Amino acid sequence: MLTVPAPPGARADVQAVCAAVLAVLLPHRRTLDAGHGDTPDAFPAQLRQLAGPVAAGEPIVFTLPGFPCKSPNPAKVLGHLPDEGERLALRFLDGLCARIAAVHPPGARMVICSDGHVFSDLIQVPDRDIDAYADALRTLLHDEGLTQLDVFDLRDVYGQELSHDAKRTLVHERYAPALETLQSLTRTDEPTRRLYQGITRFLFEDSVSFAGTRSARQRSARRRAYGVMQRSRAWGDLIAAHHPGAFRLSIHPQPRGSAKFGIRLLDAPDVWLTPWHSCVLEHADGRRELLHRADAERLGRPVLRQGRPSHFVAG
Repeated sequence: MLTVPAPPGARADVQAVCAAVLAVLLPHRRTLDAGHGDTPDAFPAQLRQLAGPVAAGEPIVFTLPGFPCKSPNPAKVLGHLPDEGERLALRFLDGLCARIAAVHPPGARMVICSDGHVFSDLIQVPDRDIDAYADALRTLLHDEGLTQLDVFDLRDVYGQELSHDAKRTLVHERYAPALETLQSLTRTDEPTRRLYQGITRFLFEDSVSFAGTRSARQRSARRRAYGVMQRSRAWGDLIAAHHPGAFRLSIHPQPRGSAKFGIRLLDAPDVWLTPWHSCVLEHADGRRELLHRADAERLGRPVLRQGRPSHFVAG
């Protein structure tokens, strides 16, 4: 078979487009690194991920695990359904795809991998609330005309027949790493240790109905944090199996050199904060910021959207 050589400069063109796509993402990178003046060549793993679809002239597919459900802590959120935080975050992600299409005309698509059912027993949120949240996300995408985004959850993998517990068991048994492996990494790997600490903090704060002592509550949060990390790894591997070749985004801070790229959805004083652990405060200058509800309530007045609390406006 005769192989036709690529035109001169074709490889350079692919590299240039990959760098341009990454340059769109870099200002929104979620990281704990001290420096933020990164250039695309500091992320060779991500450039390699982009090279396939760019060279093939195909849309870039991003997968983003997250948008699980609202925190069960009423001091953090306004309720159990998506609100202004999710609306703004989804609009941002759809706009990000549009900006990528300006440098890569085949465009981009974002798959929101809603993982609430993966963790619901560990984060102590009823599965019915998680279904309502994921269904409302889909409605929000439709109502806002966010055509570059899709929602993917366990119902897309295992259908409606199995119980949520059975689905979680299948995911865990097939994909989850051994507990001992994660415990060892928590002691030896700094990003894993930070992730464990961040998840433990969230679980401790969200254990509002815990009836025991503070130390028992802390022990429970630590134990469940390892379970969340196991399921998170399992969910990531399942996503990779269902979306091969996709560019993996993360709502957690990621160091340089990671296979995942951390993405910041909205401004927040805490690098770990997400729309589902907080609510929006709109400042007088139009800037929107994620804050815990208790903090936003002190600084602003509530705003309703379609009859439900949506966010706060300062002043």
